[in-house]
Amino acid sequence: MSLEHDDRRVGRIVGGSRRPKIGQLHHLEIYVSDIERSQEFWRWLLLRLGYSLYQQWERGFSYRLGETYLVFVQIDEKYQGHSYNRCHVGLNHLAFYVASRKAVDEFTQQLNKRGATVLYEDRHPYAGGPDHYAVYFEDPDRIKVELVAIEP
Repeated sequence: MSLEHDDRRVGRIVGGSRRPKIGQLHHLEIYVSDIERSQEFWRWLLLRLGYSLYQQWERGFSYRLGETYLVFVQIDEKYQGHSYNRCHVGLNHLAFYVASRKAVDEFTQQLNKRGATVLYEDRHPYAGGPDHYAVYFEDPDRIKVELVAIEP
Protein backbone atom coordinates (compact mmCIF):
# COMPACT_ATOMS: atom_id res chain seq x y z
CA MET A 1 0.00 0.00 0.00
CA SER A 2 1.35 3.42 -0.94
CA LEU A 3 1.60 6.06 1.76
CA GLU A 4 1.18 8.80 -0.82
CA HIS A 5 -1.90 10.97 -0.51
CA ASP A 6 -4.67 9.94 -2.92
CA ASP A 7 -7.26 12.73 -3.31
CA ARG A 8 -9.73 10.30 -4.88
CA ARG A 9 -10.04 8.47 -1.54
CA VAL A 10 -10.35 11.47 0.75
CA GLY A 11 -13.82 12.38 1.94
CA ARG A 12 -15.74 9.96 -0.31
CA ILE A 13 -19.09 8.70 0.91
CA VAL A 14 -18.91 4.96 1.66
CA GLY A 15 -21.91 3.13 3.05
CA GLY A 16 -23.69 6.31 4.13
CA SER A 17 -20.78 7.76 6.10
CA ARG A 18 -17.82 9.91 5.24
CA ARG A 19 -14.67 7.96 4.53
CA PRO A 20 -11.82 8.90 6.87
CA LYS A 21 -9.08 11.13 5.53
CA ILE A 22 -5.59 9.73 5.23
CA GLY A 23 -3.71 10.80 8.33
CA GLN A 24 -6.87 11.36 10.38
CA LEU A 25 -6.70 10.03 13.92
CA HIS A 26 -8.43 6.62 14.08
CA HIS A 27 -8.55 6.24 17.86
CA LEU A 28 -6.73 7.11 21.04
CA GLU A 29 -6.53 4.68 23.95
CA ILE A 30 -6.08 5.93 27.50
CA TYR A 31 -5.47 3.73 30.52
CA VAL A 32 -7.26 4.88 33.68
CA SER A 33 -6.94 4.05 37.37
CA ASP A 34 -10.67 3.86 38.16
CA ILE A 35 -12.93 2.92 35.23
CA GLU A 36 -16.18 3.95 36.95
CA ARG A 37 -14.90 7.38 38.00
CA SER A 38 -13.42 7.96 34.54
CA GLN A 39 -16.57 6.84 32.79
CA GLU A 40 -18.69 9.27 34.78
CA PHE A 41 -16.32 12.16 33.97
CA TRP A 42 -15.75 11.39 30.29
CA ARG A 43 -19.42 10.53 29.61
CA TRP A 44 -20.42 13.95 30.93
CA LEU A 45 -17.85 15.73 28.78
CA LEU A 46 -17.94 13.71 25.56
CA LEU A 47 -21.73 13.60 25.24
CA ARG A 48 -21.77 17.41 25.42
CA LEU A 49 -19.12 17.55 22.70
CA GLY A 50 -21.23 15.44 20.34
CA TYR A 51 -19.65 12.02 20.92
CA SER A 52 -21.78 8.93 21.42
CA LEU A 53 -21.09 5.73 23.30
CA TYR A 54 -19.40 3.35 20.88
CA GLN A 55 -18.28 0.32 22.90
CA GLN A 56 -18.53 -0.83 26.49
CA TRP A 57 -17.12 -3.88 28.24
CA GLU A 58 -16.21 -4.85 31.80
CA ARG A 59 -12.82 -3.11 31.83
CA GLY A 60 -13.40 -0.30 29.37
CA PHE A 61 -15.53 1.90 27.16
CA SER A 62 -15.20 4.13 24.12
CA TYR A 63 -16.92 7.18 22.68
CA ARG A 64 -17.01 8.06 18.99
CA LEU A 65 -17.38 11.21 16.93
CA GLY A 66 -17.39 10.63 13.19
CA GLU A 67 -14.68 8.13 12.34
CA THR A 68 -12.55 8.83 15.43
CA TYR A 69 -13.03 7.30 18.83
CA LEU A 70 -11.54 7.55 22.30
CA VAL A 71 -10.98 4.35 24.31
CA PHE A 72 -10.62 4.20 28.09
CA VAL A 73 -9.32 1.01 29.72
CA GLN A 74 -8.91 0.06 33.38
CA ILE A 75 -5.23 -0.52 34.18
CA ASP A 76 -4.17 -3.78 35.78
CA GLU A 77 -3.85 -3.72 39.57
CA LYS A 78 -0.09 -4.27 39.36
CA TYR A 79 0.26 -0.81 37.72
CA GLN A 80 -1.91 1.12 40.20
CA GLY A 81 1.14 2.59 41.96
CA HIS A 82 2.30 4.41 38.83
CA SER A 83 0.35 7.62 38.33
CA TYR A 84 0.15 9.76 35.21
CA ASN A 85 2.26 12.90 34.92
CA ARG A 86 1.79 15.13 31.87
CA CYS A 87 5.28 16.61 32.35
CA HIS A 88 6.95 13.25 31.72
CA VAL A 89 7.51 11.72 28.29
CA GLY A 90 4.15 10.95 26.68
CA LEU A 91 0.81 12.63 26.28
CA ASN A 92 0.61 16.21 27.57
CA HIS A 93 -3.08 16.93 26.98
CA LEU A 94 -6.16 16.46 24.81
CA ALA A 95 -7.72 19.52 23.16
CA PHE A 96 -11.24 19.71 21.74
CA TYR A 97 -12.98 22.46 19.80
CA VAL A 98 -16.20 23.95 21.15
CA ALA A 99 -18.54 26.22 19.21
CA SER A 100 -17.91 29.56 20.87
CA ARG A 101 -16.47 31.59 23.71
CA LYS A 102 -19.87 31.31 25.36
CA ALA A 103 -19.51 27.51 25.26
CA VAL A 104 -16.07 27.78 26.91
CA ASP A 105 -17.62 29.94 29.64
CA GLU A 106 -20.52 27.51 30.15
CA PHE A 107 -18.19 24.51 30.36
CA THR A 108 -16.02 26.41 32.85
CA GLN A 109 -19.04 27.05 35.08
CA GLN A 110 -20.11 23.40 34.86
CA LEU A 111 -16.59 22.15 35.59
CA ASN A 112 -16.44 24.33 38.69
CA LYS A 113 -19.85 23.07 39.85
CA ARG A 114 -18.65 19.48 39.35
CA GLY A 115 -15.55 20.14 41.43
CA ALA A 116 -13.14 19.53 38.55
CA THR A 117 -9.65 20.99 38.78
CA VAL A 118 -9.61 23.99 36.46
CA LEU A 119 -6.04 24.93 35.56
CA TYR A 120 -4.45 28.37 35.06
CA GLU A 121 -7.40 30.19 36.65
CA ASP A 122 -5.27 33.33 37.05
CA ARG A 123 -4.93 33.53 33.25
CA HIS A 124 -8.31 32.06 32.27
CA PRO A 125 -9.59 32.14 29.53
CA TYR A 126 -6.42 33.39 27.81
CA ALA A 127 -3.88 30.94 29.28
CA GLY A 128 -2.99 29.89 25.73
CA GLY A 129 -2.37 33.46 24.61
CA PRO A 130 -4.36 36.61 23.79
CA ASP A 131 -6.04 35.06 20.72
CA HIS A 132 -6.73 31.63 22.25
CA TYR A 133 -9.96 31.44 24.27
CA ALA A 134 -10.01 28.15 26.20
CA VAL A 135 -10.47 26.37 29.50
CA TYR A 136 -7.91 23.86 30.76
CA PHE A 137 -8.81 21.23 33.36
CA GLU A 138 -7.93 17.75 34.60
CA ASP A 139 -9.71 14.42 34.32
CA PRO A 140 -9.81 12.09 37.38
CA ASP A 141 -6.28 10.82 36.61
CA ARG A 142 -4.97 14.39 36.17
CA ILE A 143 -4.80 14.16 32.37
CA LYS A 144 -5.03 17.74 31.13
CA VAL A 145 -7.97 18.51 28.84
CA GLU A 146 -8.53 21.73 26.89
CA LEU A 147 -11.70 23.11 25.36
CA VAL A 148 -10.97 25.87 22.83
CA ALA A 149 -13.45 28.16 21.09
CA ILE A 150 -13.63 27.92 17.29
CA GLU A 151 -14.52 31.58 16.91
CA PRO A 152 -11.70 34.10 17.35
